[in-house]
Amino acid sequence: MKNEINTLLETIKSDFVNWASKGGKEELSGYFAEKVAKYDDILSVKEGNKYIKIISDGSVWGFIVNTDNDKKFKKGDILKAAGYNAPARNAARGNIIDGGYTIRWTGPEYLI
Repeated sequence: MKNEINTLLETIKSDFVNWASKGGKEELSGYFAEKVAKYDDILSVKEGNKYIKIISDGSVWGFIVNTDNDKKFKKGDILKAAGYNAPARNAARGNIIDGGYTIRWTGPEYLI
């Protein structure tokens, strides 16, 4: 699951670069170039028994289910944050193991 988490982190960073460069139409400079250069330091992963917390610049980006013993979700499911220490358990926003998820640098996509 480590590779899938690294892929997720790269996808988050890539979306930030796309947003900051206005879809690749502008070259990054100043504040945005500095943020992109430090983005790997901004993202961190905190692993727990039930969830893996993805933290972006001190805020919780979202959670990844880290157990096969959950009654509602399967391992690898992406959950939106309900707060700093708890995920929103209404529905998964995708699965990092299965792929095919849509996320933004600001967090997992909302339900449609």
